[in-house]
Amino acid sequence: MEPVPHPSIPDKDLRQDAERARETSSDPGLLRPSVLALVAANLVPIYGALFLGWKTFPILLLFWIENVILGIFNALKMLCAGQGHLLKIFLVPFFCFHYGMFTFIHGIFIMGFFGGAFRQGAPFPDGNAILEIVRHERLDWAIVGLFLSHALSFVLNYLREGEYRQASPSVLMQQPYGRVVVMHLTILLGAFLVAALKTSSLVLVLLVVLKVVLDVRGHLRERQKFKRAE
Repeated sequence: MEPVPHPSIPDKDLRQDAERARETSSDPGLLRPSVLALVAANLVPIYGALFLGWKTFPILLLFWIENVILGIFNALKMLCAGQGHLLKIFLVPFFCFHYGMFTFIHGIFIMGFFGGAFRQGAPFPDGNAILEIVRHERLDWAIVGLFLSHALSFVLNYLREGEYRQASPSVLMQQPYGRVVVMHLTILLGAFLVAALKTSSLVLVLLVVLKVVLDVRGHLRERQKFKRAE
């Protein structure tokens, strides 16, 4: 009785499977220094909610400031991208203007609905007002932690691991918006719920934890996207 022949698997497919398995086993994933720094930076608002009396508004303002930090590093990524050098001349200034307006309107929304800026007679929330809130609510160390977290990811992942070689300014220009919209819609809906129900700080902590989960998920997906582009 003759043996039944099995369909052969091309050597190319075997090599690709081996490469993917090697990449998966060598990728530290959740133990990446940038992921650990991201989680550590977000422990500060959890501490603030539990022990410093931070309510909804200081935490939302902190995450809005993180959006500004995110935009700064995204502009740096566009400048350092290994592709589309001529496009940078137009796209980097356009991103700074467009993302700046997007963030500005988002900030007015947060200051108005949660910071009282929409009250009759309330002053316009300018930079001095924001700095005063940062000092009063002791947000400075939390801001430093978030800045260092994004700086570490930029240096270790984008520059040292060579992600900039596959980066395109046109793709990078769109990258922050999806993250910001999904994350802040979740946080804002939760914040409205907290304000309406007047619940405890534990609910705010749960919102921050949810934000960290979304952050880590997006961070790891971005790393995998660059790996697939190699």
